[in-house]
Amino acid sequence: MNSKLAAYGGVDRMQQLIEQHTTLVKRIAYHLLARLPASVLVDDLIQSGMIGLIEAAKNFDGSKGASFETFAGIRIRGAMLDEMRRGDWTPRSVHRNARLFAETIAELETLHGRDIKDFEVAEKLNISLDEYHHILSDISSGRIIGIEDLGVSEDVIVSSDDTDNDTLFDIQANSAFQQDLVSTISKLPEREALVLSLYYNEELNLKEIGAVLDVSESRVSQIHSQALIRLKARMQDWV
Repeated sequence: MNSKLAAYGGVDRMQQLIEQHTTLVKRIAYHLLARLPASVLVDDLIQSGMIGLIEAAKNFDGSKGASFETFAGIRIRGAMLDEMRRGDWTPRSVHRNARLFAETIAELETLHGRDIKDFEVAEKLNISLDEYHHILSDISSGRIIGIEDLGVSEDVIVSSDDTDNDTLFDIQANSAFQQDLVSTISKLPEREALVLSLYYNEELNLKEIGAVLDVSESRVSQIHSQALIRLKARMQDWV
């Protein structure tokens, strides 16, 4: 039997954890679904998320100090994202445009030393502002864009007396990344930072964020994509 599972109460406790947290899988699935194409079925997300929940129940060690819900949330999201990436449906042009936008924002912000507006990026790319927003929508709906895509590895919840040197290095690197990420988010334009906070911290969906900001759901999607592209541009050394 898995030593962690045995330490935490055995198979019965594992089954109890799974039953108690199936709603967590559904909540995360619907949260992700809000920024995925209509062709993605919530049942597929839930199925992969349940696999993540089972793995979390098998491997959770309560002595590490983290709650099971926190630990399971990481595994559930990771399982869903892995499944979506394995079946990546995104045209190459969408990936290419995402890279182009990030490179253009980085270039303009380096040149001017300030936040760059949407219309300035569009002018640099020689496209209309409407076309720029349309491409942002394609980037948002055509692939999974999230904090996970910035290069951070899966969260590691371990204590320092139970790791080897390689794992310790990964933890330190991940911690440094997260500190830099938080600092960079705090320096984003106010509306972009607010959208990321509402989406990732408060776990509001795009429609709910739109109600808070009094803008359309599609506009929230554009702001969300713009914020993440700007983050990628500003964190190129990590990505």
